[in-house]
Amino acid sequence: MSPAHDKEIEFAWQVRRALDESAARIPPATVDRLAAARRTALARKKPEAVRAPAFVPVLVPAPAGVMPATGPAPRRASKLRRFALAWPIAALVVSLVAIAYWEDQQRTAELADIDAAMLSDDLPLSAYLDHGFNAYLSHAR
Repeated sequence: MSPAHDKEIEFAWQVRRALDESAARIPPATVDRLAAARRTALARKKPEAVRAPAFVPVLVPAPAGVMPATGPAPRRASKLRRFALAWPIAALVVSLVAIAYWEDQQRTAELADIDAAMLSDDLPLSAYLDHGFNAYLSHAR
């Protein structure tokens, strides 16, 4: 065992001893009141729900000499059925690609508008690098 584990066990024993000593010093009137409160709480306790047993079907092998009934042979899934299962996934992939493309186009357009505004302005580019000027622009709006 590790030293940390031993220290934890020793601490738990110390706490237990302290609680036992403290419990021994409780006045008898308090012990009687606590016992009465415990009985009252137990009397008010809701009964636990009774659980019904779950019945599980059991497969029993057929007796010797009895042939099991065979149904129709399982069909293989047709191509149309496979397509019906695959098209929602394909539609999801196509829509995700379209959304990513549209967001990229929006971001490119926003950056182009910012670049055009900066290049067509009369201020030198160094003014945009000044933090005080950026603060002035944000308060001026």
